[in-house]
Amino acid sequence: MLPKPRADLIPNTLDYENVPLVKATGFREYDARWIYGPDINLLGIQALGLGLGTYIHELGHKRIVIGHDYRSYSLSIKQALTLGLIGAGCEVLDIGLAVTPMAYFAQFDLDAPCVAMVTASHNENGWTGVKMGAQRPLTFGPDEIGRLKEITLGAEWKERPGGSLARIEGVAERYIADAAARAKLTRPLKVIAACGNGTAGAFAVEGLKRMGVAEVVEMDAVLDYTFPKYNPNPEDSVMLHAMSQAVRELGADVALGFDGDGDRCGVVDDEGEEIFADKIGLMLARDLSALHKDATFVVDVKSTGLFATDEVLKANGARTVYWKTGHSYIKRKTAELGALAGFEKSGHFFFNPPIGRGYDDGLVAAAAILSMLDRNPGQKLSDLKKALPVAYTSLTMSPHCADEEKYAVVDDVVAEYTAFRDAGGTILGRKIVDLITVNGVRVALEDGSWVLVRASSNKPELVVVVESQKSEDDMRALFHQEVKPRLGKRSQVGAYNQEI
Repeated sequence: MLPKPRADLIPNTLDYENVPLVKATGFREYDARWIYGPDINLLGIQALGLGLGTYIHELGHKRIVIGHDYRSYSLSIKQALTLGLIGAGCEVLDIGLAVTPMAYFAQFDLDAPCVAMVTASHNENGWTGVKMGAQRPLTFGPDEIGRLKEITLGAEWKERPGGSLARIEGVAERYIADAAARAKLTRPLKVIAACGNGTAGAFAVEGLKRMGVAEVVEMDAVLDYTFPKYNPNPEDSVMLHAMSQAVRELGADVALGFDGDGDRCGVVDDEGEEIFADKIGLMLARDLSALHKDATFVVDVKSTGLFATDEVLKANGARTVYWKTGHSYIKRKTAELGALAGFEKSGHFFFNPPIGRGYDDGLVAAAAILSMLDRNPGQKLSDLKKALPVAYTSLTMSPHCADEEKYAVVDDVVAEYTAFRDAGGTILGRKIVDLITVNGVRVALEDGSWVLVRASSNKPELVVVVESQKSEDDMRALFHQEVKPRLGKRSQVGAYNQEI
């Protein structure tokens, strides 16, 4: 039996090679994510597998799909996790190299209630992690992660006989065919598939071709876990700018960018303009609500306020619910409400039947976007974007803040904004009309503009987004004159990953 995990082990020591290292900070709100080496070792991953296997037995299950993304160490991580799962008596179904939505698909394809996908998503090299679920199409939330943490760190796992491992072939082919069947294009489109050298490069290009895309242009689709150009993250400006340049040079109709584990999709239109995922979500909501009257949509608190005011959605009887940021939260709320779709500004799209199966899938999102274009002949993506009401939304900006401090900092910011509103304070001359505090604080102003501060769910960072209904200059002022100075008073808040 493995010893109880410790958090104080140092690499290149005897104990490090014989004792599980698991730092508690890796158990985040809905994923598990560590820096491999200093935060967790292979024995720690094995302990995690024992903990996960024990937990899913508590839930009445034993059959679990497992896959891994394309990192230099992901296969080793998966094998260590598998050892733990087998030791806990689980029936492990290994689908090999995969994007995360392929693992979710395999739960349905192989009739397995549980999933463990080894991935660090779009995080920089050095990170690893596991996305988990035991109630398809949902993934773990805080309660489930909390119980897994308790079992793993407390060595409360139970080793059981009867564990097994089966290597399953053919899942990738069935996944691609299933996703591709969700779009059958009748108009010729030239589409750039931007993969950032991440795992999606092995699957997305073929999926787009099978949808009937007339010309698929591969962009950084060769697998390379060093990520030589940029991290595969379609929310980061570097990847978006590269996509934009490619559209302008090649005259493409659209560029679709997939993140490191393929569950997100970013979009650049035919004019080379980056369209943030919440605006794409609004375009999709307009299109889909015409086909499905009185539909409900769920969007995260980082998303544009236009969902609440859009006249097309109102005319189609659509209802929008703002909810906590995070793929697990939006996925769960979309399922709970029976919503047609859920949209997250980071690029996670969730489609319930008949469009999808409820989980986030970059390729299914691509199918929905291309189908929208197909249903609007004679219109370019830029035309559909220009038909939206104007709102100026910032990039997602993330100042560093330690995991041990970020939630307390956000609680303090919420309290400060609450007192500021109650005292009649104004932001750039505008009254505060609402504070949405389901996830940090979204400060809504009287003209529809807003600012958001929340804690990142999976990195030692805060998250800042601002939106102006006036102008791009006003959007910048909301950040530079309001949010940045307010956060800058706090010593726990460090440098930003990017700024407007």
